[in-house]
This record gives sequence, structure tokens and C-alpha cells, in this order.
Amino acid sequence: MKFRNHKLPPAELQLAPMLDVVFQLLIFFLVSFEFQRSEMDMKVSVPSAQEGADNERARGEIIVNVRENGEVVVENQTMTQTQLREKLTAIAKQHENQPIRLRGDANCKYQTIVEVIDTCQKAGIWNISFATQRPSAK
Repeated sequence: MKFRNHKLPPAELQLAPMLDVVFQLLIFFLVSFEFQRSEMDMKVSVPSAQEGADNERARGEIIVNVRENGEVVVENQTMTQTQLREKLTAIAKQHENQPIRLRGDANCKYQTIVEVIDTCQKAGIWNISFATQRPSAK
């Protein structure tokens, strides 16, 4: 009696679906990284402080940058106080207890910072934190 040889074909690894997933993850991480970095205005040099909380961002936190010359920048858009108030009012209506991180340049006028805080409060936003950096070791 002759038995048939039932050899299974060797298992092959399907690379195309795996490469699709890898490229999708790569694109996702690149886009999300760029989005976070774009809110940090490089023209703002925040003041240094010995003490302070970690600079880890809260989820959904909006960063308001105040440049040395008094310009207010949110999401790479220069805004007047009126435009800022309109934007923050719309956000505050959608998200209760919306966190704001205020990044004021170390050399900007204190009056500009006060105006931004006042604008946030008029828009109904009270959860405001201030960005600082640790002093550099000299």
C-alpha cells in the first residue's frame, strides 16, 4: 500500500500588510510630533525658575505665546486680544475647565501678560499655568 506524502507547503510571511501597518504608525507619530512642536514659539524665551511643576503638558492644553515685542501667538497665528478672546470663548463653551499654558517671553512687558490673563478670564477660562525653564548650570 502506497501512502501519499502530505507535506504542507512552507509557511510564508506576508510582508505587505506588516509594512502597511509600520508606515501608518510612522506617519501617525511624525504628524503628532510636529503638531505638538508647532505650538511652541521659538521666538519666546521663557523665564527661568528654581521651583515649579514638571512641564508635562495637560491633555488638550492650549499654548498661548507672548513674544518680547508683545505679539500674542496661538497655533502659529498672531492674534489681537479681541481675536484671542473670541477663540478662547468658543473653546471654553465646548470644554469646561480648559487648560491654558501661558509662555511669556522673559523680556516682554508685564502689562501684556496681565492683558492675556484678563482675556482668558473674560472668555471663561480659569485653568492657567505659566511656562518656565530651569536655570542653566553655569
